[in-house]
Amino acid sequence: MQLATTREDHLIAWLAALAIAVHVLEAAFPSPLPGIKPGLANVITVLVLVLYGWRMAAWVTGLRVLAGSLVIGTFLSPTFWLSAAGALCSLAALGLAHCLAGRALSPMGLCVLAALAHMLGQFLLAWWLFIPHASLLKLLPVLLTFSLIFGVVSGTMAVLMQRRLSPSA
Repeated sequence: MQLATTREDHLIAWLAALAIAVHVLEAAFPSPLPGIKPGLANVITVLVLVLYGWRMAAWVTGLRVLAGSLVIGTFLSPTFWLSAAGALCSLAALGLAHCLAGRALSPMGLCVLAALAHMLGQFLLAWWLFIPHASLLKLLPVLLTFSLIFGVVSGTMAVLMQRRLSPSA
């Protein structure tokens, strides 16, 4: 039995593999605070969104979260669920922004939006499942500040990469 694959299937697999590699590499770096990572795999997601659309970005992100957790060894752990919640919120925000604003939002704006939505998704799940305590709210401004900073960093990378990939940009 052989499954028929399309050019789009191969492209999704290649882009997902790239995002997984970035995700795994990033997991190897120490974190300044628990739960804070640069989110560089988000650059791949945003570029896929801009170049190929939301459906393909959702596939790449879903495969990254699933396969990345299997490679790192966090599948079905709290880390996996936090990552999945952040990815879902990020995808929802990117999808909504892409529908409403279209190409008016640059990769910079999309990366910042995705980073903030990702952090909010993780925070809400952590609040709901793991630490339902009012003191956790004191961390939210710090977490969102780091998200904003890392969103700008990944946005800068996405803008530079888009310029290299798009002859019309």
